[in-house]
Amino acid sequence: MGIYKLRAMLSVAGFLLLASGAVCAPEDAEDRSQDYETRAKTHSEGHGAPEIVPHRMNPHKTAPTAGSTALITPAIRYHQGPVMGTPDVYLIWYGNWNQSNGSDNAGGQQIVRDFLGSLSGSGYYLTNRTYPGVSGMFSVRAQYTDTYSQGSVLSDSRVQAVVSHAISSKALPNNSNGIYFVLTSSDVSESSGFCNKYCGWHTAGTISGTDIKYAFVGNANRCLSACAAQSVGPNGNAGVDGMLSVIAHELEETNTDPDLNAWYDSRGAEDADKCAWTFGSHQTKGSNGAYYNLTLTGATGSTRHYLIQRELDSSSKCYVDYIKNIQ
Repeated sequence: MGIYKLRAMLSVAGFLLLASGAVCAPEDAEDRSQDYETRAKTHSEGHGAPEIVPHRMNPHKTAPTAGSTALITPAIRYHQGPVMGTPDVYLIWYGNWNQSNGSDNAGGQQIVRDFLGSLSGSGYYLTNRTYPGVSGMFSVRAQYTDTYSQGSVLSDSRVQAVVSHAISSKALPNNSNGIYFVLTSSDVSESSGFCNKYCGWHTAGTISGTDIKYAFVGNANRCLSACAAQSVGPNGNAGVDGMLSVIAHELEETNTDPDLNAWYDSRGAEDADKCAWTFGSHQTKGSNGAYYNLTLTGATGSTRHYLIQRELDSSSKCYVDYIKNIQ
């Protein structure tokens, strides 16, 4: 799952590219070097179109790919921009998350809440603490439901409008330390390429006079073969289980590169890009046939299993659990 950046109307965004077809490891950068170089150029210029660099994965593999435990080159480097120490996270449930079946239901929302409620400070997320100024912690502050204020076909500008409306209506606070996630139900599309070019993205723009960081993550149930590593989820909700890996990806990239001028490599890839669609060798097959590599217990005492892509530390090595050194 490769994430690259889009510079939309106001800023650059990070895209989580789709997975379908053959597996290629994240360090197989030779055939992607031109795209990375173009991305790096648009990063410095502050404009440009989305870079489409499909990183393909066959969702029908016996198990999700492990990925290399070696140094992922080129190494990630710091470019003097700000990072987010302990960001505040806001969830915008867009569309219809109250359907009686499928992935668009309250049960799916609870899976996301449980995941984020247990991810902060976990061995996985503390990998981000290796980046100076980043705590490896975050707080989920509030959530808001938007029932199609911008219709069921979103554009990049309409995603920004969703965030802008949530802030201007005071449903969510105006917070420069916030990361606002637009999480869509599976009947919502994103016209710039969700499901055929990417699975999610992040960006920053001026909203209500503030530098606001926000992300789009589409419901993987819309295109499981493209935006999920497996067709069965560890929590029995393939669409939402697939979204979680994308959410983690966009969260850690925004945390370490919020304005797209902090941490990235010489080809423009951010930290999560370099481990995308790899899940480590310590995977377990659950009773429903789904693989998982992470088990977390939330504040309510609920324990769940997840299949989450690895995260890169500042020395350019990928981990599932940095504290346990599981690669």
